[in-house]
Amino acid sequence: MSKELKEIAQELKDANRKVQLIYAFNGSGKTRLSREFKELIAPQSDIEEDDEPELARNKILYYSAFTEDLFYWDNDLESGVEPKLKIQPNTFTDWLIELLKDLGEDGNIITNFQRYANDKVTPNFNEAYKRKSKDHNGKLVEITIPAFSEVTFQVAAKPSDLTNNTSVDSEDGEAKVEGQYETIKISKGEESNFIWSVFYTLLEQVVFTLNETDTTNRLTDKFDGLEYVFIDDPVSSLDDSHLIELAVDLAGLIKSSKSDLKFVTTTHSPLFYNVLCNELSNKAYEKQPDEKFKLSYNPNKEFKKYRLEKQADGLFQILDQPTDSPFSYHLFLLSELRLAIKDGQIRKYHFSFIRNVLEKMATFLGYNYWPALLPKTAEGKPDPFANRILNLSSHSAHAGEEVAYIEDKDKEKLDVLVKYLIETYGFKKQEA
Repeated sequence: MSKELKEIAQELKDANRKVQLIYAFNGSGKTRLSREFKELIAPQSDIEEDDEPELARNKILYYSAFTEDLFYWDNDLESGVEPKLKIQPNTFTDWLIELLKDLGEDGNIITNFQRYANDKVTPNFNEAYKRKSKDHNGKLVEITIPAFSEVTFQVAAKPSDLTNNTSVDSEDGEAKVEGQYETIKISKGEESNFIWSVFYTLLEQVVFTLNETDTTNRLTDKFDGLEYVFIDDPVSSLDDSHLIELAVDLAGLIKSSKSDLKFVTTTHSPLFYNVLCNELSNKAYEKQPDEKFKLSYNPNKEFKKYRLEKQADGLFQILDQPTDSPFSYHLFLLSELRLAIKDGQIRKYHFSFIRNVLEKMATFLGYNYWPALLPKTAEGKPDPFANRILNLSSHSAHAGEEVAYIEDKDKEKLDVLVKYLIETYGFKKQEA
């Protein structure tokens, strides 16, 4: 049954599970769902004008693409100033910076970043400093840059650089000798990993703190009212091995939570989804003082998984994913293809689906390249339709091209190809 995202958010809340995991394609409403859920848990409409507003973070922490928008680069390289990642000041980041600084979590952020991204790069948080800046009237004034509001990234300098130490201008105008290290601008993928590492370090501290049942013994009272953590599509730029490691660590952290804190996680990555499913489907036990083990996490009662699908009418469906079967991504894609063909709703992105299926089949069957799986021409060569699949499945920066006109002959060819793959390679026939 199709529903509004607001209704689905209410369902997730009413489910009352320790952890809920949702798979959905990009563009299927994951991020909008996270915002609807946040509004449900901490509605802005409840705030009285004369009252001090109860900030949403007191009830829910959430990570999404908007979290990454709070970090940006200062790229004033022409002035000789080193590249630095700056943190956009607002009520959340001010709270986050102050909290992590007070708890001394900078070392753990560095450890997490180097573990998941690059152990050759070291993030460095700034100390508080003063600098000159023009105000809105153009007058030069002195401002204070707070500690932990900027991050630089260093790597060991190349051997050829060590004989001639490089100096750059620091914010106070004095020459700064880099010596055996050089400051770099990290890649976009590493930047995403760093931001996730900041959030994950905070999450570790949240779980650790709330596991202390005696509130007077907690390191901080900042998390006492926290009810939910919503993680929307965490880092997907990792290679498979690091993505698996991240999923295992996240699942372990969730299972170690003894408080009433609840977690909702969404992802478009089938690998991340499957690893989390496997890890969260296993029971966890805690050793007691008498050396016996007590069940501390029971997936049968605490874990639920779903698929979120966007319908043609703009509404959504959230479907239970059976707990007794794995999520088979290629079978899901084939099902989506057959449904699109049946309904006459073939779009450009469906050619990305068929390419994805072919790539996974080629890997499983031991072929070096997926066109070898296509029907052969009279000369015994792979069908030239492979080139059309390549062209139509190529990623585009223009979202409008995703609904570009598809020629009827390409639609017919896709239909023939899907039937060929199912019949030739022995796929179990399922209802479209």
